[in-house]
Amino acid sequence: MTRRRILITGASSGLGAGMAREFAARGRDLALCARRVELLEELRGELTAAHPEITVAVRALDVDDHAAIPAAFAALRDELGGLDRVVVNAGIGKGARLGTGRADANIATATTNFVSALAQAEAALEIFREQRGGHLVLISSMSAVRGLPGKKAAYSASKAGLSALGDALATELRGGPIRVTTVEPGFIATDLSASAGDAKLLVPLDKGVAAMVAAIEREPVRACVPAWPWRLLDVVLPRLPRAVVARVS
Repeated sequence: MTRRRILITGASSGLGAGMAREFAARGRDLALCARRVELLEELRGELTAAHPEITVAVRALDVDDHAAIPAAFAALRDELGGLDRVVVNAGIGKGARLGTGRADANIATATTNFVSALAQAEAALEIFREQRGGHLVLISSMSAVRGLPGKKAAYSASKAGLSALGDALATELRGGPIRVTTVEPGFIATDLSASAGDAKLLVPLDKGVAAMVAAIEREPVRACVPAWPWRLLDVVLPRLPRAVVARVS
């Protein structure tokens, strides 16, 4: 099935903008959301110039304003004439060791990455249930596979929650017209994740985004991307001794 009309949150930069470029190259119509609407306007100009056959709708949206999400999604749905896929991508990577006086950073990370993602899933699924079909995509992280210590604790916990949500929804909706995919990227070169892990595991943005979009198009329940080495690490990470995790995370 070709999902023609795709909404992406957090689309002003990084993985969101990268996925928008990749889907545009495949001829898809796009609904792009982010706080920085001026960057969305620039991206729309770039995409429509390169692919004049597509429609690109943009809308300012702070996903932490949970009450604003349903109206934003509905307006973009109306502008495109429907939504076939919603990619819940908006996220942040703040964080500090717990108990060091930076509770604000950890709470903000947990709120945006999980609670706000939950609010986006609510709005998307309401549209899909009304339409009797659609594809919900949750962009989690390989950090969800294992609780990571130190300043990454809140981030990995928030992504673990998001992955658990995706698994629950995929189970609930199995066999029906609504599909759910959880994508767990490894280290991809963006402002958010460039310093998140071992530089030897870091892949360029274009390669990482291509792997993500290819996985999304297949619509599996869960995908670790890029496949190498993250499918292997998906098996290994949960089994590593805590002393090893403490050194490598």
